Amino acid sequence: MTESIINRIIATRPSHDGAITVTGLGHRTTMPLAEFHDRARAVAGALRRRGVRAGDRIGILSANRLEWVLLDLAALMLKAQTAGFEPGKFRPDADLVERYGLDLLYTDVPLSDGSPAEAVSIATVAGHAEEAAGAVGAAGEPAPERWAATECTTVKFTSGSTGAPKGLEATAGSIDSSLRAVQSLFEHRPGDDVLTFLPLSLLQQRYWLYSALYWGHDITITTYQSVFAVMPTVRPTVVMGVPAFFDTARRHLESSIADGVEPAKAAAELFGDRVRYLWTGSAPADQATLGFYTGLGLPIFEGYGLNETCITTKNHPGAHREGSVGRALPGKEIVIDEEGVVCVRSDHPVNTAYTYAAPGDSERMFRPGGIVRTGDLGRLDEDGFLYILGRADDVIVLDNGKKVIVRPVETRFRDTGAVAECVLYHPSPAGLVAVVSPHPGPVDTDAIARAIALVNAASEPDERISRVIVADEPFAVDNGLLTSQFKPIRKRIADRHRDRIDDPKAGIHAH
Repeated sequence: MTESIINRIIATRPSHDGAITVTGLGHRTTMPLAEFHDRARAVAGALRRRGVRAGDRIGILSANRLEWVLLDLAALMLKAQTAGFEPGKFRPDADLVERYGLDLLYTDVPLSDGSPAEAVSIATVAGHAEEAAGAVGAAGEPAPERWAATECTTVKFTSGSTGAPKGLEATAGSIDSSLRAVQSLFEHRPGDDVLTFLPLSLLQQRYWLYSALYWGHDITITTYQSVFAVMPTVRPTVVMGVPAFFDTARRHLESSIADGVEPAKAAAELFGDRVRYLWTGSAPADQATLGFYTGLGLPIFEGYGLNETCITTKNHPGAHREGSVGRALPGKEIVIDEEGVVCVRSDHPVNTAYTYAAPGDSERMFRPGGIVRTGDLGRLDEDGFLYILGRADDVIVLDNGKKVIVRPVETRFRDTGAVAECVLYHPSPAGLVAVVSPHPGPVDTDAIARAIALVNAASEPDERISRVIVADEPFAVDNGLLTSQFKPIRKRIADRHRDRIDDPKAGIHAH
């Protein structure tokens, strides 16, 4: 029987030299993973003394910090389930505690007299971790629990790009399977330092901690706000980021190169000088951006997956095809159904239903036999590489009955460089209307007008854009128009700009 990675990392103090670093603007903590493991055991003991037992649920609503991952590993040791809540989307109130059945809620949000009794400042975890590690293994201390493959370690939430976030419990077997599959492709090893900065409430971000504990590489955790400031001194070998991050980094690099900095030097000044490869996924990547990094000698590999499937396909050093999101990982199978929708079968499904969702949501997503119907349109080539064409829900049906898949047109517009993001709508027979997110600074309407002409020249007649609405402010996570993985939230963008979308005189018109 294959050893469970989850059970191994909670039961065994690391004997390797891997380290964890948690850093940000003005602070940095680095410690051996063996010491981190000791501290997590101390936190588990403190939680046990508070009455936490196997089967309890601990909520964590906080920005990335050391206490976050200490709590996560401690909960695994106790066989208590975690629920990771993304800051800004949830509030530490009684409704949250009741809705998600939380026995404790650790948060970095200031608590008031009206806060629920279950809510605790996450800063108190530091005190738990300072308890003498030597006492953790003392006589009478229970051994760590063991997780069965079908038992669920955590509740994770969808990004909310199609409505309220849905809650999904993730099985230990799905985590083990994904970790082994990724390791078989990328062979993370001692000397590697994997940099992660997306919210730890996203379960996949914690995968790299589990990987480090098991395989002995380093991990550095920071935040999106700090990542560009810390990368040059952290000197990671692997950078995990969504496409929007790499688009922003590309603009930094192009600016430096335009100022006369040699390209390789510019890359080293931004990312550090040890990058082995870059990893991207979670949203469609700009092929021009991927090519830009490849040209700099920084291999970048795009993949595909959903909250409901975990990592499903991935380009990697041994099998990489431009324009694709890679081939299926071990333990995954891709099937394109009769409507052209990508379906994923897993040997170890994340789950077979949502725990928290509106009626009917589970039935639309999960099918018998461990199959997930993703809602993404795709095709497989003769060698099994997957190409994502767009969302089935984002197909616009014109008045003449023709269907337009909007993603290629939106990507074409974004690739002109005139705008940061583009979302298409069809409010009337007059044609397609694009709402675009401008780059920071003054809006260059002439550049946008030229971009419309370029996009329309490269598009079929039914795909041509009639006019463009420039958003009053760039799409952002903070203003609710992007998810935490920087995907546009179409309905919210439409609601925010409805008057101008519906006004045939508004916007920049195509000529």
